[in-house]
Amino acid sequence: MIALITFIHIAVCLFICIVVLLQSGTSADIAAAFGGMGSQTAFGPRGTASLLSKATTWSAVIFMLTSITLSIYASKRRGPTSVLGSSSSSTQQSKPVTPAQQKPAPEPQPLNPK
Repeated sequence: MIALITFIHIAVCLFICIVVLLQSGTSADIAAAFGGMGSQTAFGPRGTASLLSKATTWSAVIFMLTSITLSIYASKRRGPTSVLGSSSSSTQQSKPVTPAQQKPAPEPQPLNPK
């Protein structure tokens, strides 16, 4: 079941990439780059939705549903809840660490070697 949802998720990801790259951007002309009438095309009324924009919307909805489903399945998996919980050293009793013996500091040498 998880493999099927993962396959659908990856297929939808690739489909979204292709559909978004095929669409032309709003205000894609050269005048919009320099501020000429760009705000009217960006904030103006939109026409009817094209087939590509509808495909983008539906594939985004499917992508979100498969993402939520996969995250629910991942949270229900059995196992340790943290990376540290799975290590074998965390189940053993730890001994207190004793400080190491410190060596005495060497005597300072004079600067003039006379």
